[in-house]
Amino acid sequence: MKKLLYFAGPLFNDAEKTFNDQLAMRLEELGYEVFLPQRDGVESSKPPYNTMNKDERRRVLFEMDRDKILACDVFLFVLDGRVPDEGACVELGIAYTDRLLNEKPRIIVGLQTDNRAAFLSSKLNPMLLMAIDFIAESRDQLEAYLASH
Repeated sequence: MKKLLYFAGPLFNDAEKTFNDQLAMRLEELGYEVFLPQRDGVESSKPPYNTMNKDERRRVLFEMDRDKILACDVFLFVLDGRVPDEGACVELGIAYTDRLLNEKPRIIVGLQTDNRAAFLSSKLNPMLLMAIDFIAESRDQLEAYLASH
């Protein structure tokens, strides 16, 4: 049975979406079932999503992502950017808290290939850093880590 990997990170411009798509495909080639919200989440142009008001759409989006996080075996957080994506930070909190409270054997891994950082001495805010089991600095390093776990 394939392990479910939840892919968290920025997904708001063409470069981010392309990076995410390419990395998701590589992880699927490693044998993971990847939930990539930009690809696998609710679609605004399809029913019933396109018939909902803004508040209903937000609720459905939140609930779907939350449920996929709670079901995942591996939580991947792409940390690139000057600061990590705000939504992905909340998703990390959900994954970490669920693992802690329910003793779920979930791996929480980060990928940070970007040398820009708000926290130059350690690159990450300690509230993020301490919730992540391993931070890869390249796609190859990430793939090697995931292949060994």
